[in-house]
Amino acid sequence: MNRNDAHPRLICLDETDSTNNYLRAYLKKEQLPEGSVVVADYQTGGRGQTGNNWESSPGMNLLFSIVLYPEQLLANRQFVLSQITSLAVKETLDAYTDLISIKWSNDIYRQNKKISGILIENDVTGITISRSIIGIGINLNQALFESDAPNPVSLTQVTGKTYDKQEALNRFLRIFYAYYLLVLQEKFTEIKDTYMQALYRKEGYHSFSDPAGSFSARIYDIETTGHLLLQLENGEVRRYAFKEVSWE
Repeated sequence: MNRNDAHPRLICLDETDSTNNYLRAYLKKEQLPEGSVVVADYQTGGRGQTGNNWESSPGMNLLFSIVLYPEQLLANRQFVLSQITSLAVKETLDAYTDLISIKWSNDIYRQNKKISGILIENDVTGITISRSIIGIGINLNQALFESDAPNPVSLTQVTGKTYDKQEALNRFLRIFYAYYLLVLQEKFTEIKDTYMQALYRKEGYHSFSDPAGSFSARIYDIETTGHLLLQLENGEVRRYAFKEVSWE
């Protein structure tokens, strides 16, 4: 951690529209040490990737954002922040249940249901990342989901137990800060190898769809930029950016 070498701060809120929004507005008024966290019991306007809403009942789930200043990280390597965040969430949940995986690019799944979502907003200065705000929602204790989200699940639905949010946050932060140190040490291959092993449906051929229609393919590779490479059964390799292809 840097930025004045101060200890990260923890800001706890009862309610906000989104922890990413709150953190961004806060940083306009006051600089926070790297690794500082904003956590909220409830978000009135939680956001997911590409503007999707994130459903969470008040007080039930872990909703938070972290600020980083990875000023040596090249902008074309920013996907590594997505990799370490999703790995840290996965390994946090691994302590409580099994069958957790990362669905490219950074949704966290328990079997075929989504248990966590991540929204990363990077600020680029020149060719490097000057600041990253990483928002995370982890479904811990919500017993019922009422929105039209297709496949949510919570840890309590899986295990029948309830969980301490602060304990889960502390566990996540220990893992995340260790992974972030690997980023600062430029151990990108080590991070990628771990990420690839954690992927949802990483083995075998599966059904996908793109604007041209449905097809069967396997995960061939993921590029440094985050693009997904899928190999069809005839050997053809197709390259996709986020939201250009979906699982069926």
